[in-house]
Amino acid sequence: MSSSLRRGALAASALVLSIASLSACAAGNDAQTLEVKPDNAATSVGDIKLQNITVITQPNQDTTGPAVITGQIFNNGRKDQTLRSIKLPGKDVAVKLTSAKGAGDVVVPAGGSVLLGGKGNASAVLPKGREGIKDGASQPLTFNLSSTGDVKIAAFVVPATSYFKEWGPEQAPAQSKPGASGEPGAPSGAPASASASASASASASPSGQPKPGAAAQPQHAGH
Repeated sequence: MSSSLRRGALAASALVLSIASLSACAAGNDAQTLEVKPDNAATSVGDIKLQNITVITQPNQDTTGPAVITGQIFNNGRKDQTLRSIKLPGKDVAVKLTSAKGAGDVVVPAGGSVLLGGKGNASAVLPKGREGIKDGASQPLTFNLSSTGDVKIAAFVVPATSYFKEWGPEQAPAQSKPGASGEPGAPSGAPASASASASASASASPSGQPKPGAAAQPQHAGH
């Protein structure tokens, strides 16, 4: 067999293997992920698997507000498990867990999974998002579940930009700036009190009466 034919055969074999690998991944639990890049953090302990775990901060470094932890928790066991807490080892940072219903525990059903982050899903929120967390860093996290116990993982920290924008935390509302006159809402160069006085004077003038300052027209008998 010539060298060109051998190279063609090797290339075809590699393509078949690549397609087979992708098909195998799509058939399993991985097909239900957050659609985040597959190189995000994942680990397994017992019946619990954590996948695509990410810490998403505010889009700008100077923006204050919460951060969120996103990802998917799989339960391959025969018993439901409750996500009791998520901790940042070595840091006194609280993570607020909320179920998809808005109240109650975050339960990972037997043979099923739970999504963290995104509209309509359970959430894990760090109220002080910039406290001890840096974009681009690898942040250690400890998930505690009712039966499995602690599951440790290191998650990427990324800002809520590009793809991560829709999974990111709520942004702090922008603060309105006062007007040039120093009074919010007042037109620049015109005090609000002067405008109000002018409006009041105009509305107080009786109908049919000459306006103040207008010269009265003299009338002559017989004309």
